[in-house]
Formats: sequence, C-alpha cells, structure tokens
Amino acid sequence: MRMRVTPTSLRQRLVIPLLALSAVLSVLIYLSVRIGADRASEATLDAVLGAAALAMAEEMRAGEGGAVVDLSPVTFSMLAAMGEERIFYRVALNGQTLTGYDELPAPDTPPTALSPVYYTVPFRGSELRVAAVSRSLMVDNHPSPLTVLLGQTREGQKAIATSLANRAAGLGLLMFLAAVPLSLAVAGSLLRPIEALAEAVGRRGPRDLRPIRHPAPAELAPFVTALNGFIGRLRATLSQTETFIAEAAHHIRTPLSVMRNEAELALRQTEEDATRVRLRSLIRAVDDSARSAGQLLDHATVLYRADHKALAVLDLAAMVQAMVARFTPMAEMKDMALRLAPLPGALPVQGDAVLVEAALRNIIDNAIKYSPQDSDIDLSAEAVAGMAVVRVCDRGRGLGAGPAEALHVRFQRGSNVADVAGSGLGLTIIDESAVAMGGGFSLTEREGGGTCATLSLPLLA
Repeated sequence: MRMRVTPTSLRQRLVIPLLALSAVLSVLIYLSVRIGADRASEATLDAVLGAAALAMAEEMRAGEGGAVVDLSPVTFSMLAAMGEERIFYRVALNGQTLTGYDELPAPDTPPTALSPVYYTVPFRGSELRVAAVSRSLMVDNHPSPLTVLLGQTREGQKAIATSLANRAAGLGLLMFLAAVPLSLAVAGSLLRPIEALAEAVGRRGPRDLRPIRHPAPAELAPFVTALNGFIGRLRATLSQTETFIAEAAHHIRTPLSVMRNEAELALRQTEEDATRVRLRSLIRAVDDSARSAGQLLDHATVLYRADHKALAVLDLAAMVQAMVARFTPMAEMKDMALRLAPLPGALPVQGDAVLVEAALRNIIDNAIKYSPQDSDIDLSAEAVAGMAVVRVCDRGRGLGAGPAEALHVRFQRGSNVADVAGSGLGLTIIDESAVAMGGGFSLTEREGGGTCATLSLPLLA
C-alpha cells in the first residue's frame, strides 16, 4: 500500500528552520550568559574572599603562650562591599579553635601559605563559600600551624547571576521575535523569483508555446530548461494532433463523397427498380457514415480547440445566415423549409470561429435529421440580456423520456430515435463548444410538439 505524501510549502521549509535556528541561538545565549555570570561572579568573590582571608592571617601574631588574634574592621569591610551577605570565620592554632565558629568545617585538602584553598559547604541552612589559608607562627619558640577559615554566603551572587540571565533571556526572546518577520522576509525574497516566473508563465495565452526567456536565478535554470523541453514536446504533439485531425477529415470525407457521387451517377443511369432501391439505400448509408464521421471529427476538433481557442470578434447573426444558406439544399431534399426570422443586425461575440461553426452546423443538422418531411424549422438570432441567443425550433419527435441534460452526454441518444442512424455526439459538440466560449446550450419541448434548441454566447458591448 503506497502512502500518500502531503506536499509541504517551500515557505514553510525556509521559515521553520530559520525560526528553529533563532530559538536555539536564543537558548544558547541564555545558557552562556547564565554560566558566564555564575563563573565571573564566583571568581570575583573568590578573589575578594581570598584577599580578606590572607589579610586576616597576616594580622595574626605570636604572643606569650599562644597567638594574638586581631580582627581588623577593614577585613570585614572588604566583604561587606560584595553585598548584604552573612560572614563566618574560624581561626585555629594547632587544630584548636581560637575564635570564630568551631563547627565551620575545614577543607579536605590542607591549605598552604602560598595561596588560599576555596571550597563550598552547606552551613547553617545556607551554601557557604569558604577560603582557607595557613601560615606558621612561632609560639614558645616552636613553629605552630595557624589556619584561617573565612566563609561568606552567596545569595547576592546568585541574585546578580539570575538578573543577568533574565536579561539574557529577554534579549533572546526579542531576538526570536525579531527573527519571525526577518525569516518571512528572507523566505519571500528567496521565493520571489519563483513567483515572478510563475506569473510570467501564467500570463501566457493557451496558444503561446514559446520557450521561456524570463530571467531566473541560477538555481532555477535546470527547472526552466526542463520546462522549455516539455513545452517543445507539447508543441510538437499538438502540431501532430492538429495535422492528424485535418488529414483524417480529408481521408474520410473524400472517399465517402466520391462514393456518394458515384452512387448518384449510377442511380441516374440505371432503369432497374431493384437497383435503384439499392443505390438509394447506399446513398443513405453513405450520408449517415459521412455525418457520423463528420461528427467524430468535429468532436475531436472541439476538444482540441477548447484548450487552444483562437478568439476573435465574430458576427453571430451573419454566421447563422450563412449556415442556413448552406443547409437549405439539404432541407429541400426532405421537403423542409428553414425559416430564419429577420435578424436585428450584427450580433458581435468573441469566440473561436471553428467552435461556433461546429455548434451551428450540428444544431441545424440535428433539427433536419429528426424532423419529418414537409415540416418547417424556425430559426432566430437576437440579443437577450447581454447574450447573443440562437434558437432553432423543429416539429420533430421531441426529447423523449428522461431529462434533457442527459442528452448532452457523449453517445447518449433519446429513447424515441432508435430507428434513426446517429452517433450521439451532435448535442455534445454543441454543449462543449458553448461552454468553452463562456456560453450555454439547452433543450426544451416545443409547444405543439417538437424541440427548441437554444445556443447562447456572451454579447460584446
């Protein structure tokens, strides 16, 4: 089972990765600022804390029987400058606490006199950053190790880091919001050449099969080349189709015409009744074959011309008058009269001459074909509500059972014409020709018997 792939928009393919990249960059900015702020503030506080601890250690001196502890206010003022933090200290000589908080833990690695040792420990409900320094004092002529532990809470440091991180988050959010219209603008700029190319192709008429020469970016060059190749193949195929239709019409109609002429000549020359009956049957069969072949070719022509119309300004009234003159001999052979109502003058329409002629030819041919001998066919052409309307009314068999619209379908014939030869394409040709030119076609029952066929095309102002 093949899965259906839903096509995605190129605009989405461009905008979504750009927005995703902006979101990732915003998060990276936030994390880098947050981590950098934590590390910078910690390094700054460690430097101040270490300097204060060293200052405290330098202020210690040996005294009689022990050490003299002198805590200078300057030392604590250095730490107070870092914000409203709590300060804890411990001074120990030979491992015994001289002053400060006895429970303040010592570092795992003993400090040296060269540089402080920094560590973080939980203490009295807070996280404490501690600097430990060590020096040696001569007490009773013996060197004794003196250790100074100085700790400070870091609420202020965290507040500063959080503030900087929040600013970074705001900056990242602003950057992401700015990336939305920027991404749309970039996507629009990249897609604009495609839209311009599509617009240039869309402005072409149905018969304009020239190669595309519209300027396009280098990335679209393969597409334009492939499209031009397709247009070239389509142009060749359409030319072959048009040639085939013309040649088919010639090769089918010409032999049938010759056959009919020969049969008529033989009919005039023979005196045998049986032969004359057979020749008349042959002529009728040839006429039916010619009509069917003509309608098949007409339908092929209509299908082709519907997509490749050669529009021009036509006088529908003059075309109706010419078509009536053309079919008058055929009608007289059946003792019929084509009665054309007085024309109101010119009826200008914009249409394809081939399609209009095919529609008029089939609408009159159908009326003659299905009308009884010694009957009249009434024709009119007039302007009605912005439309040029041609109406052909006969006294034939009517529409029969079923809706009239069903007779517009190809090869569909009425239930009351089974004994009359036909292809079922005449009404289809009329309807498709009318629709191709923005008009319409309808069939209605005629009062008193018969059918009225109405062809309408948009009237030019």
